Amino acid sequence: MVLKSNAFPHEGKIPKLHTCDGKHASPQLSWTDVPNGTKTIALICDDPDAPGRVWVHWVVFNIPASVSELPENMLKTRVLPNGASQGVNTSRGIGYEGPCPPKGTHRYFFKLYAVDTDLPLQPGCTKDDVLKAVEGHILAEAQVMGTYARS
Repeated sequence: MVLKSNAFPHEGKIPKLHTCDGKHASPQLSWTDVPNGTKTIALICDDPDAPGRVWVHWVVFNIPASVSELPENMLKTRVLPNGASQGVNTSRGIGYEGPCPPKGTHRYFFKLYAVDTDLPLQPGCTKDDVLKAVEGHILAEAQVMGTYARS
């Protein structure tokens, strides 16, 4: 699978619009080469450079396999119009929370998982819940990483 964003290139700078210095608008993401047998897609975005722990910025799961894009500025609702569900970020909010590093440049990993089943999870679950549920069901993975430093 290949995951990309039209907002930033892999290892490129995430635009201000998609951060706490902008509007916390989720970036557009699209993917190709989803393997046969995929039933749903899951997406997790996190920051391993956050002080003290990995900061979770976005959790989306049970994206139908027929969907190949999340448009920019997704709703911050528990269930999305495409039928997918969203989990909580580290701030305990639903939906995307933009980068807001306290100092220095941080890396933000958007990780996509092709899954061979519907995940038996409720909207509002955590990243750990999703990772536990996909265990043994991942057909393929892809990721794109962006960076951000506050001025």
